[in-house]
Amino acid sequence: MLLWFVIAYLMISISIGLIAATRVKNTKDYAVAGRHLPLPIVMATVFATWFGAEAIFGVSATFVTEGLNGVAADPFGSSMCLIIAGFFFSTQLYKLNIITLGDFYRMRYNRTVEVLTTIAIVISYLGWVAAQIKALGLIFNIITDGAVSEEAGMILGTAIVLTYTTFGGMLSVAVLDFVQMIVVIGGLLYIGSIVSGLTGGVTTVIEHANHAGKLDFFPQGADIWVWVTFLGGWMTMMLGSIPQQDVFQRITSAKSAKIALWGSILGASVYFCFTFVPMFIAYAATLIDPAYYGALVVSDSQRVLPSLVLQHTPLFAQAIFFGAVLSAIMSCSSATLLAPSISFAENIVKGYMPHLSDKGFLKVMRISLIGFGLCVLFYALNSERSIFGMVESAYKITLAGAFVPLVFGAFWKRATSQGALAAIIGGISAWVLIEVLIGESSLIPPQLIGLAVSIVAMILGSLLPQKIGGNPPSPPGYLHEHAARPHQH
Repeated sequence: MLLWFVIAYLMISISIGLIAATRVKNTKDYAVAGRHLPLPIVMATVFATWFGAEAIFGVSATFVTEGLNGVAADPFGSSMCLIIAGFFFSTQLYKLNIITLGDFYRMRYNRTVEVLTTIAIVISYLGWVAAQIKALGLIFNIITDGAVSEEAGMILGTAIVLTYTTFGGMLSVAVLDFVQMIVVIGGLLYIGSIVSGLTGGVTTVIEHANHAGKLDFFPQGADIWVWVTFLGGWMTMMLGSIPQQDVFQRITSAKSAKIALWGSILGASVYFCFTFVPMFIAYAATLIDPAYYGALVVSDSQRVLPSLVLQHTPLFAQAIFFGAVLSAIMSCSSATLLAPSISFAENIVKGYMPHLSDKGFLKVMRISLIGFGLCVLFYALNSERSIFGMVESAYKITLAGAFVPLVFGAFWKRATSQGALAAIIGGISAWVLIEVLIGESSLIPPQLIGLAVSIVAMILGSLLPQKIGGNPPSPPGYLHEHAARPHQH
């Protein structure tokens, strides 16, 4: 019965996505939903940005083992990212009427900067999307009681998500996000109420977690390097996720800059609050059956939550839970597959096909989506990383290489193309060098060293050529000249 419910739910979701796809007429519809989304749907799609495998399985499993200190990056860093990005994109980039972040890098700097930052952004998505695909494999394996292997489940999950995303793009993603957010919130709150009844109430679980030290957020002791590592994880997610195409797409798909701003603030707030529900349910499992779930936490903590639901809740609750989980993961994976594919097509492929029609370019976007989906599937099938590990490492390259050119380009009038290139090459090189030579034994997280080098390289690379009569800074009105121009293909 559970399996048939899941099959029916998947068929309904695919149908909704394909119906929405019939309204896609051009690349702008496909990439940013035609910029027609109202506040409720923008809020839902911002919420769905990260409420996927990471929030349900990764964060909850990490909380059970490490407490709040272990989840500083997500939801704390990720929620702040969505709010900061909302202010930044709605005030600085929305008026430019562009469909990718790569377009901004090209307008502000040059083609080389556009290509390098786009490559960094696309690479960063491999780990993030692979985490969603890995979670889909885990779900299909569990609900079929092992009849479908995790590997086969990953292949099946990828095929399902690609089906409606390839045809409908951001429009299908946005419509499904709204429907699926309702299912996610209602489903997980229902499971939470059942679980709290099994443990003696919400207060009992919270008090037990407090006594166990799980609610201690800041590092204990005065060791400066422990604090640096703690802040490094937080900053990587908070700042490294800002130059991300899926965040940009979801916020700038709004029909006005004001809706873009409030949609991001409300979506981030709902996300932050609601991420504690899976944490609560997973930790409650260790009170319901300490011996069994204590051993599971050590062996495979990602299975704690689904195992609890299967063993201690009625069939209806199981159907609601797995429907909610599939909703969250499909929402997240569809958008994170779409974002790098559109960036690759728009900012790399398009440069070699300047005379391609809008209809032809729409086909290129869809082919890029399928190609990236296959790459992600290959990575997910062959990676030994956990879901949390995949996501945790995803944004290091964008923090080191794409963040500084984006922010300095928007707020520092003296930033130049040479400075941007120095920031990209210097930041990524420093990060990779420290990661390879020192790795986890580095006292300062390698990506923070990359960020610092990127900032210094941007300033020196921009100012020194100007001192010797080189490339002048962009004039103050440079970006504003593009604000009124519609995106053209």
